[in-house]
Amino acid sequence: MEYIKIEGSPKQVSRLMKGSDYFYHDAYEKAAANLDAFMAIGGNSIDTAHIYCGGQSEEVIGRYMQERGNREQMVILTKCVHHDQNGPRVNKEAIRKDLEDSLVRLQTDYIDLYALHRDDPSVPAGDVIDILNEHVQAGKVRAIGVSNWTWQRIKEANEYAADKGLVGFSFSSPNLSLAKANEPFWAGCVSADEETCAWHEDEQFPLLSWSSQARGFFTGRFSPEIRDNADLVRVFYSDGNWERLERAKQLAAEKNVSAIQIALAYVLNQPFPTVALIGAQTAEELHSCDAGSLIKLTKAEMEWLDLAAQKV
Repeated sequence: MEYIKIEGSPKQVSRLMKGSDYFYHDAYEKAAANLDAFMAIGGNSIDTAHIYCGGQSEEVIGRYMQERGNREQMVILTKCVHHDQNGPRVNKEAIRKDLEDSLVRLQTDYIDLYALHRDDPSVPAGDVIDILNEHVQAGKVRAIGVSNWTWQRIKEANEYAADKGLVGFSFSSPNLSLAKANEPFWAGCVSADEETCAWHEDEQFPLLSWSSQARGFFTGRFSPEIRDNADLVRVFYSDGNWERLERAKQLAAEKNVSAIQIALAYVLNQPFPTVALIGAQTAEELHSCDAGSLIKLTKAEMEWLDLAAQKV
């Protein structure tokens, strides 16, 4: 397992981050076994959110860490202020409430990586920095970041933080995958485009990618004729992505790996620090991700996979 450093967190962050949006109390033993297997391959980072599973995801993780006594070995990314039926919730009181809820559910007194789940562009980025710095100074949060913010908003926030001598954002979590999204998977979601990746490279700013393997697009279960997954059809079905899949298969055959491992390697071979959020639910899937995370791709291979070149 490889690791990256995220400013504000004293712990190294595993480059595979375990997804937990299926962690429910009635499947606790499955979740605990999954986390044990993840740690066995060197994983230490877990992605969750205040909204996941109605709060059960955080509660399951909290129970797991309490039973295993391994809180200090784990890096917890959790997210706050997802919009509700009334719209955006990016405000001081909602952030405070969500944070307090998460600390109780996770049975901890601090969050390693704390992110805003959605943006509200009507709120000045500097106001968000001011609010989050109160929680950093209180020791409840170590590193702060965002999910589904544009790079321009992150830049605005961090320029404000630098000017005021405050802690700025140290990571971003948009979607980044070899398959390019036709449209947002959910309202308010952001996928990293060429301009976003160029900014991350210039800044060497860590990117934690959700749906890093395009929700199974590269597993071989899908083809232009198979259209039973409406969301996948809507977001990822395109001529360009079918060509990317064919090239991933070809490169995988040359390297004696699988196409989905090539897709994972694409995320982890970017010219800036990256972490891939993975949904692996079995030991077999975890080992596949672990092996995929170690595949090295050349710049020429990356460009060819992404249709920026005709030949490797």
